[in-house]
Amino acid sequence: MAVSHPANESSILDVNARQPRGRLAVRIWLGVVLVTLFCLVLVGGATRLTESGLSITEWKPIHGVIPPLSAEEWDEEFVLYQRIPQYQEINKGMTVDEFKTIFWWEWSHRLLARGIGIVFALPLAFFWATGRIERRLRWPLVGLLALGGFQGFIGWWMVSSGLAVRTDVSQYRLATHLVIACLIFAGCMWIMRGLSPHSADRAPTTGSRTMAAVIACFAMFQIYLGALVAGLDAGFAYNTWPLMDGALVPGDLFIQKPAFINLFENPKTVQYVHRLGAYVLFALVLLHMITSLRVAPQTTHARRSVVLFLLVTAQAAIGIVTLVMQVPLHWALLHQGGALVVLGFAVAHWRGFYGEYPRS
Repeated sequence: MAVSHPANESSILDVNARQPRGRLAVRIWLGVVLVTLFCLVLVGGATRLTESGLSITEWKPIHGVIPPLSAEEWDEEFVLYQRIPQYQEINKGMTVDEFKTIFWWEWSHRLLARGIGIVFALPLAFFWATGRIERRLRWPLVGLLALGGFQGFIGWWMVSSGLAVRTDVSQYRLATHLVIACLIFAGCMWIMRGLSPHSADRAPTTGSRTMAAVIACFAMFQIYLGALVAGLDAGFAYNTWPLMDGALVPGDLFIQKPAFINLFENPKTVQYVHRLGAYVLFALVLLHMITSLRVAPQTTHARRSVVLFLLVTAQAAIGIVTLVMQVPLHWALLHQGGALVVLGFAVAHWRGFYGEYPRS
């Protein structure tokens, strides 16, 4: 005859009852991380648009938390800035008060970057110690933390490109910096979505999951193209739509030699490719939505495809307005924020086809 163990059964029931609450706590934490990352990227965009990124010319991961606190310290920082080409060729004659404006943008960006390390690392350690981090998620979360630490180095690597010869940072390094931030953002979204309850709806078609993956990856690629546009200030030229330089396909797209270098260093070509990328992404989400609604209109997957299409459409409209208005700061930041929203939702939509992580 089987022997019952009330105490053991009670403990098992307690664990099963605690697990959903544990997942909820981890999801809330990852949501806070996502909001902080979103703010960090927006401040980084403002730093780029206000040409503030080179105002702090030294990398001080610890001491740099404390800004200048006296007139003498402000003068010291300003003297360091006066040594670089950006000041000598563009901002010569700038006053200390004008310097403070660009300094605070860059300092705020670096402070947020440091802060997100704390927002990520301390709760991770707490949840790990209290058994709330499931075994399958431990190394992925540690990997995201390590990638965040590496991102700090990439940020300085980017800034250093504009301290000696150039008057701005390398568009290649800027794009690398932004893409890594977006990878961390996407990774947090993927894990948070996996810890969330899912519907039991089947995918509309056998290719729906693949299409969702293609859309999410292409959204990331479009952000990379946008970073090249920002790095080259390509958005400040050719401010008409749908024509560009008076044509649907403008001339001189491959005027530089070798031809492929135009894709990265010719502002006209880079902006044009970014436009084409927007058209392709729009077509992908439209096709995905139509297919989902035609085959399985009542599923959550189909409803998400509609939301994704609306987000991409709104983002495209914001991009057009930003372009024709010659990139005003607020519209440009709205466009950058919209890109993160599209990426985040695309990743969540893709993850939705896999269902919730099994509860063990």
